[in-house]
Amino acid sequence: MKYDVIIVGAGPGGIFSAYELMKKRSDLKIAVFEAGFPLEKRHCPIDGKKVKSCIKCKTCAIMNGFGGAGAFSDGKYNITNDFGGTLYEYIGREQATGLMKYVDEINMSHGGEGTKMYSTAGTKFKKLCMQNKLKLLDASVRHLGTDINYVVLENLYNEMKDHMDFYFNTPVTSLEIIDGSYRVHYNDTYADCTQCIVSVGRSGSKWMEHICQDLDIPTKSNRVDIGVRVELPAVIFSHLTDELYESKIVYRTEKFEDNVRTFCMNPYGIVVNENTNGIVTVNGHSYEDPEHQTENTNFALLVAKHFSEPFKDSNGYGESIARLSNMLGGGVIVQRFGDLVRGRRSNTKRIQEGLVTPTLAATPGDLSLVLPKRILDGIIEMIYALDKIAPGTANDDTLLYGVEVKFYNMEVEIDENLETKYKGLYIIGDGSGVTHSLSHASASGVHVARHIAETL
Repeated sequence: MKYDVIIVGAGPGGIFSAYELMKKRSDLKIAVFEAGFPLEKRHCPIDGKKVKSCIKCKTCAIMNGFGGAGAFSDGKYNITNDFGGTLYEYIGREQATGLMKYVDEINMSHGGEGTKMYSTAGTKFKKLCMQNKLKLLDASVRHLGTDINYVVLENLYNEMKDHMDFYFNTPVTSLEIIDGSYRVHYNDTYADCTQCIVSVGRSGSKWMEHICQDLDIPTKSNRVDIGVRVELPAVIFSHLTDELYESKIVYRTEKFEDNVRTFCMNPYGIVVNENTNGIVTVNGHSYEDPEHQTENTNFALLVAKHFSEPFKDSNGYGESIARLSNMLGGGVIVQRFGDLVRGRRSNTKRIQEGLVTPTLAATPGDLSLVLPKRILDGIIEMIYALDKIAPGTANDDTLLYGVEVKFYNMEVEIDENLETKYKGLYIIGDGSGVTHSLSHASASGVHVARHIAETL
């Protein structure tokens, strides 16, 4: 098969590059290869009854498939250059923000209309945070919710499916450069193209490393974020979440001067398992529909770790910690904050008697046996700091799930067009190590599509 453009990966970057190409150049022959399933066939077997924990499916329905890892996220699109990636360093701040707003318009026209846009502009909480040694980052946040996010993706796919070829459950094994064109190998066969967009997300980090090694594409080590997911009664954070929804708060620890940050806040949400390269970690979802909401709010507390010489494998470090958690707990471990600070393991009885009902079936345990002391000390400091702006955060019954790890791809060497040293080979989205969010990844897809539409 021969195509003008082949897109590897149907996550946010791949979807929005395909959509923009369809709009700008309907004459182009396009194919999208995805290791996972179509949206309607993406079902995690964990039901809380017969299957209570991750069974390590060959292809994780949460992480792979149409929509990527963001398909079952809570659908938060943060329009900001303060976090979510460094796309602006390649294409400029104004253009990056403009593309994120354009993505928001597309989402609104495909089922997202009626959802709320939140903003930190003019909020009183910025002052409150500063008075307590915390920093609230600036952002406008569109919250679709896991349910509306699904609808948007479904509508996008229905619009695109008749204008290009989708290959689902078809992992690409390798890329080959042949006479200025690209050969995409899959299922013991191949397809050729003149333009190739690689958008494999965080779950494709190991695959991306192999491709860069095979093609001699320069990379540099990126960071890994390690921490826990906090779950507490929604009323404790409601004064923040009702106005801001997603509050990105950073704290610099007194002991080690490390930055600890909140991430992926899910008001009235649930805590979920996540499988990355066979390692079970934790994440969170929330819904727009009140019928699917809970009485809890959850969010991650993460510490970023960078490594250079002699050890450069940031992801390997994160994986080793996650594997230790899996070994001790058979998956995700949960611990009451009161038990953690008292140096004792949580048990089922104490958790059941607590004020917070867990939304994830996890193994009661001791996170101090898993997380390095420096990281754990920073998280404990952060919880006490948050308690000053949201009293009750440091209650004994607050639940901590571990571990949460955000793996980032090696940062790939690309230019202002997100093009590698090989003309016509683009690496976008979280797979590039440049973006770390739905909005930035989607914007990178639009940026590359427009460049291809103009130059091809």
